[in-house]
Amino acid sequence: MAVITAEEIRELVARALAEDLGDGDITGEATVPAEATASARIVQKAPGVVFGLDLVREVMAQAGVEEVEVLASEGEWRQDVPAEVLTVHGPARAILAAERTALNFLGHLSGVATLTARYVEAVAGTKARILDTRKTTPGLRKWEKAAVVAGGGTNLRIGLFDAFLIKENHIAAAGSIPKAVYAARKAHPELPVEVEVRDLDETAYALGTGADQLLLDNMDLPTLRAAVELRDAHSSGGRPTLEASGGVNLETVRATAETGVDFISIGALTNSAPVLDFSLLLSAD
Repeated sequence: MAVITAEEIRELVARALAEDLGDGDITGEATVPAEATASARIVQKAPGVVFGLDLVREVMAQAGVEEVEVLASEGEWRQDVPAEVLTVHGPARAILAAERTALNFLGHLSGVATLTARYVEAVAGTKARILDTRKTTPGLRKWEKAAVVAGGGTNLRIGLFDAFLIKENHIAAAGSIPKAVYAARKAHPELPVEVEVRDLDETAYALGTGADQLLLDNMDLPTLRAAVELRDAHSSGGRPTLEASGGVNLETVRATAETGVDFISIGALTNSAPVLDFSLLLSAD
């Protein structure tokens, strides 16, 4: 998982608050006395995994709310709801100005962690691990991938720079799978190389290239099982590892895992996760 620095958190929150506040919260400034203080609590209203509390703290701090108490542990499934996640105390205007930005971050990232946890639970007892993809919200990739890890999933790669994934169009441009793998190894021998294959013929061909991992693209269950058997018959130590990808959902992921693949990548973890429901409840002093 990529390291998220304090400066990255500050910059992300500053952009998000600027987007929402613009020249100021006209409703809060018009209706709430400048000297008013208040307490507020953020309540988790649906079962799931909480993630994103560092961002909530930073939102509150940048809005002018310094008294923040975190009551929940990130990365743990919380079934008994409603339950308090965090409490704050400070200027009422500042709390209200921070509310939506804080809840947007918390709801979205907790939703990613929660959906990931559901997939991880669905494949429990198999050897398959759940992977994310690059199908992320622009500007939020590090946080969404961190939320995947909080939910028990595994990061495949952060971007185009830290691992090779040689897909159909790369192979077409390079001329063949072996040519593409050779060029990748020559350019960056220290980085892992994964190759996309679409059928058993391509799988057999790719097994001889020395790739670290094969992406089994949109294969049905019998073909996935056959690909695993082919790998096991022609290599030792479970190499290359095999990743199933395409068309997998919560109803089908267990059967996919039981084919014997090592990984299952799910784009929906980051691009389609439902928001986990939270509310901020304020009490004036």
